[in-house]
Amino acid sequence: MARRRFRDQRLSWGPGRASLAVPLALIVMVTVVDILAPSSVHLGPFLVAAPAVTASFAGPRTTACVGLLAVLAQTVVAAVRTSLMDLNHTFQLIVLILMSALVTSAAARRERHEKEMAQLRSVATAAQEVVLRPLPERIGPLRIASVYLAAESEAQIGGDLYAAARTARGTRIVIGDVRGKGMEAVGDAALLLGAFRGAAHRQAGLPALVSFLEGAVSSDLDDPAATDGGTGDPGEAFITAALLDIPDDEPVLHLINCGHPPPLLLRGGRVGTLDVHHPALPLGLTGLGDAELTSEAFAFEDGDIALLYTDGVIEARDEDGAFYPLLERVARTPRQGPDALLAQLCKDLTRHAGGHLGDDAAMVAIERMPRP
Repeated sequence: MARRRFRDQRLSWGPGRASLAVPLALIVMVTVVDILAPSSVHLGPFLVAAPAVTASFAGPRTTACVGLLAVLAQTVVAAVRTSLMDLNHTFQLIVLILMSALVTSAAARRERHEKEMAQLRSVATAAQEVVLRPLPERIGPLRIASVYLAAESEAQIGGDLYAAARTARGTRIVIGDVRGKGMEAVGDAALLLGAFRGAAHRQAGLPALVSFLEGAVSSDLDDPAATDGGTGDPGEAFITAALLDIPDDEPVLHLINCGHPPPLLLRGGRVGTLDVHHPALPLGLTGLGDAELTSEAFAFEDGDIALLYTDGVIEARDEDGAFYPLLERVARTPRQGPDALLAQLCKDLTRHAGGHLGDDAAMVAIERMPRP
């Protein structure tokens, strides 16, 4: 932290050193030309451009130094051409001093704002690491890769979530997307992740786990204090989620989909969707229906890859408004491991969206490895 603070104070003597040559050259050029120009020509007012340009990339100390050099240059011009008591040069000096002080103050405000933004980014990154912990690369017979793409480069945290937990017989994975944005979405994501991590290791079936998560989410959403101080509508808040239970010793995965985009299954050169016949409601919408939760089994053999994702992936648009064709792009991607697959998809997704996603996006790739 001390190293970062010291680096922030030296704004002009790192990458800005080359830029500093511009205002210095401007001072020298204006001074020389003004001295050599006829007595009716006065170029002194142009010296104010030197500290103004410096304030755009340097800190207040460097800006003040450049402003002082400009004042000294104007003083030299006044002494050579007439005298320091000349009314015209006196007014030029006064204006130059005032403008230098003004742009120095602006540089100080900009530097303070940059430090505040850096601190906020640091806090957001720390919160991201606490709420959305990185998934391990290996869990039992599974090889896993995950990625989180923030819609805004300044915001490293949002309502998309994923987590994994071990049981005595296998691995359980959840991926979800909280409706809405901002800190409320982050709070709901943290609530669901905490409930999952606290209960997923138990030996109860997947429907029991989903029921527990539903109860945790619904009880929080029913709390008046959790909905805009009691003025919000609890029915407007929910979380779509897909929960998987992957046994270690069976070539199968069990899935309950709560209103979430269906996972993809890569097997050999083919790609398909894991569409459940009895989808559940999103978490937090229990009051809208009483359908019984049932998990559905899909073959998941050695070498298969399951790709989980949030709707920020498939709802990314190109310049013509076309959605990102995830299934088509995955089918065209050369067969590779989870890490390489997600790296290729992230690059392709960013290129499709023109470098800017309209919503946060998360992806998790799970490959079953042959057991020794």
